[in-house]
Amino acid sequence: MRACAKAVVLVVLWIAPGCSRQSAEKAGTTPAGGRKIRIGFSMDTLKEERWHRDRDLLVKRAGELGADVLIQAANGNDALQNSQAENMLTQGVDVLLVAPHNGKSAAVIVEAAHKAGVPVIAYDRLINDADVDLYMSFDNERVGQMQAEYLVQRRPKGNYVVIGGAPTDNNAHLYHKGQMKVLDPLIKRGDIRIVADQWARDWLAVEALKIMENALTRTANRVDAVVAANDGVAGGAIQALTEQNLAGKTLVSGQDAELSACQRIAAGTQSMTVYKPIQRLAYKAAEVAVKLARKQPHGETTRGVSNGKLDVPSILLEPIAVDKDNLVSTVIADGYQKVEDVYRGLSPEKWPKRP
Repeated sequence: MRACAKAVVLVVLWIAPGCSRQSAEKAGTTPAGGRKIRIGFSMDTLKEERWHRDRDLLVKRAGELGADVLIQAANGNDALQNSQAENMLTQGVDVLLVAPHNGKSAAVIVEAAHKAGVPVIAYDRLINDADVDLYMSFDNERVGQMQAEYLVQRRPKGNYVVIGGAPTDNNAHLYHKGQMKVLDPLIKRGDIRIVADQWARDWLAVEALKIMENALTRTANRVDAVVAANDGVAGGAIQALTEQNLAGKTLVSGQDAELSACQRIAAGTQSMTVYKPIQRLAYKAAEVAVKLARKQPHGETTRGVSNGKLDVPSILLEPIAVDKDNLVSTVIADGYQKVEDVYRGLSPEKWPKRP
């Protein structure tokens, strides 16, 4: 794998996976033959741990199917992501996967791809107001529900802070929708009071830190639970709680099962995370992309998800709520994180017992 960075925000990877010539010709050639299938993967960012996993796993599975992958990451720059996608189309990709930074502006990518006769898969995040061929993700509204359900089961009353993700990310809105499905009845009943409900720009932990600091100041540190949309913003919130000696006392949700979050769960400063087995998503996306490139039916069960223009055929996988009680049997058992990494900061008696 080779990587070259141009300026600060551009990452371009052309990945020609190693596989036998025979398997490549059998599985990865275009219908007309002649060359291997090229999958383009337009990524919003590679700044977060989970996106490295998506990239590496998708490339691995594509390689097993004999396909090449071209990856470009814009790291939060909408205009750059659009131009990178155009560049991949110029290079002759057969199918384009897009994990958009901005679900609305990425519609121009879909339009350009279709003009070139290239199908588009919205990967993990939905592209709005566009004729997307397929959407592949986890059930993101369910993610938000899981976060809120976990917290209210343990703190059915009190002051809550809600910290969302990037407002440009359609998933952030889906998480919030799921959270409020759980919280709204309790708010109306007067059991829960929302003392802050704000978006963290670009999913930045520093934005969550500011939101949390302000909420603590306004309430004189009386915050019972924080509905944090992902592990990055959870980390920012927990930093603010730590400064007030509240870490481990105020409940905090998360998402993505990042190593730092799993370490916080083991230590007791983060209450839970929602684990999305990325391998299932990345492998399935590679398999479906190859089929679409070969103009074959993908054979997967779909359901419609509205993007403002149409109900996009969608493959949605089920997430898993994780806390200290099932951390070992889920995230660690799957090999997503290693036990020695998760528990390395704790004394030996706090490590899980080996079978």
